[in-house]
Amino acid sequence: MREFESKPDGAKIRTKIQARQLVGEYLFYIPVAGIHDADSLVKTIKSLQLQLLDSWRAVLLPSVGCAADVLPYLEKMVAEDPRITISDTKSEPRKMTLSASMWVSVLSPGDKLSAHALYMLAGYPDAELLYSDEDQLDAEGMRHSPLFKPQWNPDLLLSQPYIGCAIWVRGDKFSEIMPAGGLPCATSIGSWQAKLALNVLASNVRKIQSIGRILLHRAVSSPLSLANDYAALVSLSLNEMGCSAQVVPGRVVNSARVMWPVPSPQPLVSLLVPTRDGVEILKPCVDAILERTAYRHFELLILDNQSSCAKTLAYMEEVEQRDSRVKVMRWNHDFNYSAINNFGAQHSKGDIIGLINNDVEPIDGEWLTEMVSQASRPEVGCVGAKLYYPNGTIQHGGVILGIGGVAGHAHRFFQHNEEGYAGRLQLVQNLTAVTAACLLLRREVFEQVGGLNEPDLAVAYNDVDLCLKVHKLGLRNLWTPFAELYHHESISRGADDTPKKRARALKEARYMREQWGPLLDKDPAYNPNLTLANEDFSLR
Repeated sequence: MREFESKPDGAKIRTKIQARQLVGEYLFYIPVAGIHDADSLVKTIKSLQLQLLDSWRAVLLPSVGCAADVLPYLEKMVAEDPRITISDTKSEPRKMTLSASMWVSVLSPGDKLSAHALYMLAGYPDAELLYSDEDQLDAEGMRHSPLFKPQWNPDLLLSQPYIGCAIWVRGDKFSEIMPAGGLPCATSIGSWQAKLALNVLASNVRKIQSIGRILLHRAVSSPLSLANDYAALVSLSLNEMGCSAQVVPGRVVNSARVMWPVPSPQPLVSLLVPTRDGVEILKPCVDAILERTAYRHFELLILDNQSSCAKTLAYMEEVEQRDSRVKVMRWNHDFNYSAINNFGAQHSKGDIIGLINNDVEPIDGEWLTEMVSQASRPEVGCVGAKLYYPNGTIQHGGVILGIGGVAGHAHRFFQHNEEGYAGRLQLVQNLTAVTAACLLLRREVFEQVGGLNEPDLAVAYNDVDLCLKVHKLGLRNLWTPFAELYHHESISRGADDTPKKRARALKEARYMREQWGPLLDKDPAYNPNLTLANEDFSLR
């Protein structure tokens, strides 16, 4: 909030604080393992006592094994501040009578809240769950390693405990999502907080808000590494939800990969490949799809936009005769990417539509299986892939809205094996948009949003627009790093390097700003503290 940066009038701040003081009470459970934790506890309690709002309570949870040497120390703290009490993890859940006016959180000894944390939390009275950005404290108390989080991102949560430790639950919802066994002990806080967040997926908690401010300074290692075996926690949560998915460890530390089943019978996939001439890129693309794709139940429609090259025409005839899954369709009009693909979709037979550029090549055989398994989930809309330049660097790690004014590709030019920001280059996650160079979605969804926008977006941003229309339906768009392809990026179309092309590009960008401006300025899959000038997740 700007008032803390510009030192505003004290009376005005006092009025705001008094108004927010009425919002509710903040209850913090703090497990304590031993005398070392008791020493660290002083820092945590001090950060509570320095809050702008004083409507808080702290419940200390000493472990049974250390009660003898810790209790006198804790009792002294209780005597000095009536807002502090002592309980235990077994009896406390049975005593809890939490109301909708309370906010519940768990802290580790040594954690410190920022001075304005409770004030900021009080600004969201209608929320049911809040979480914020956080960072870490070193041995000297210096802050480092900030973690800037997206808004509610269920598929990222199934991949990584991205919500971390800065989480507050409204009192009347706390018992619904509290992990089995009650409150945590000092040695299980990380796993407990991770399971608490996962339990939200099966709950009636709907009003979830991420606060783009650092409200918690952690005294231990990164919250992303706190849960001991995240894949096991995810597997347990999905089993509790009745989901028949396989969970294995992910590619980065303490992450999970959920392998969703492909429906039976397998849905037919219609892969739409627009092209004009350019046999030198079309042939590697089509041949690689036919030869390297383990998922066999697809049709491949080559949408020929006025090709005149004899070699290209000969190849299209040959491949159509060679493989019964290939069909060549003619589009005898000026280039309009949206119109060409809408034409192809109208003449396709698949339950799932795949938008495929003629300059991509799958790297391994599982790409389509992965994308079909994700696109078949009823809560998922568009599914995008991980694309590489021919030299192996990242071309597409998903689309981030607002970069460059409209949208840009996440992690562009990163090395193929890099983890990316907070591991996100190696994790399945929800993104607001993905590129149509390789995009799958169910036919029913494609038709519900009216397909691609032919009149306004003939060349650029039609895929982003499609994704935003799907997002508006309430479906989750998704990017997966487990579908990997090379992409030669617009070789067949060329760059916007003429006055006519530049005018068209500006017109399409203007349309996107007019149609989707508020969303372009605040991508829920990103964070307001991260840059819109570059594609590397660096700070603003």
